[in-house]
Parts: sequence; C-alpha cells; structure tokens
Amino acid sequence: MFKMNNNIQLHKGDIPENLNLGNRIAVDGEFMGLNVRRDPLCLIQLSSGNSDAHIVQFNRNKYEAPNLVKILNDEKITKLFHFSRADLAHIKYYLKTETKNVLDTKIASKLARSYSDNHSLKTLIKEFVNVDISKQFQSSDFGGELSQAQLKYCANDVIYLHKIHDELYKIIERENRVKLYEDCLKFLRTRVDLDLALFKDDIWSH
Repeated sequence: MFKMNNNIQLHKGDIPENLNLGNRIAVDGEFMGLNVRRDPLCLIQLSSGNSDAHIVQFNRNKYEAPNLVKILNDEKITKLFHFSRADLAHIKYYLKTETKNVLDTKIASKLARSYSDNHSLKTLIKEFVNVDISKQFQSSDFGGELSQAQLKYCANDVIYLHKIHDELYKIIERENRVKLYEDCLKFLRTRVDLDLALFKDDIWSH
C-alpha cells in the first residue's frame, strides 16, 4: 500500500521565491466553475511527488504570481496534470502565461487503459496506488476561506500524479502508443486556444 502523510502548505498570492520543487512537478487548479471567463481561478496546488503539497491561493483582484509563473513557463520543468485542458485554460486566461512541458494522466489513461471507460483520478489512484480518496469537495466553494478538508482534497489531487503517470507510461510503452501520446500532448495548446475562443465542440465532428 502506497500511503502518504500529507504536509500541506498554503501560500497567499504566490509561492516563495526560494521554493525548489525539482524538475518534475504535479500541478492542479481549482476554480469557481468550468466557464473560464465567468469562473475565476482560485487555487493552484503543486507537489514534487512526495507527501508535500503547496497550495497557492490567489488575490483575485490582481493575479500576480511571478514565482509560480516562472515555473509554469519553464521548458526544463515537467508539469504533470490530470485533465490539463481546464487547468491550462484558466492559467492562460488569469495568469497570462503558457504552461510548457505538460504531461497528462487523463490522456495517458485513455491511451493506456483501453480496458476501462473510467479515467477519473479517484479510479487511477485506487488502481495504481491502492488508496481510496474522497471527492466530496470536488464541487465546493474554493473562493473563500479554506477548510482543512478542502486543503486535504487539493493535496490528494497532486501528490499521487507522479506514481500514476509512471505506471501509465509503462503500459503506453508496452502497447507501442508513445507517439500517439506525444502527439496528443502537442495538440493540447491548440485545444486550449480553441476553448478560450469558445469553440467547445469537436471541430472534426459532422
């Protein structure tokens, strides 16, 4: 059983300038909803793959987080997401930056786990880490003061992503789907730009 004792740190506005999370960081965002223009970016959580989670709570009157933006924009640092599409759109719209060098466990799961129709983070954590997490706070108010339960929920969204991606990638390699995965990741930036331009539907559909 892969078990973690969470060490969760909440940062107001930005991460500290001297915070070193390494060159492979799990990232997730929390918003007031999924409509980017209506629903503000409230939080970004980060983890280096150990039990620690760093959560940034933004001042929504002025999104100024230069230390966080520097990490997101750094090509040399790999960023691991689960369903990055929504996160990347909110980050680009509110923090005015591109997130570079992105991996995505949901895309990886859909390519690796063709034996399943369920690609939720909860399912992946249970399958690959053997931990049951609660998604009770998935639809909750992240715009105000945060409870300890909400902070734990946010931490769970990032602390397992390294392990999950490693396991999924083994299957992708075994099934000779690496290039497919890489090509999907290359298209992410365009998919985000389509979302921000309000093209929500599949542009290839009839």
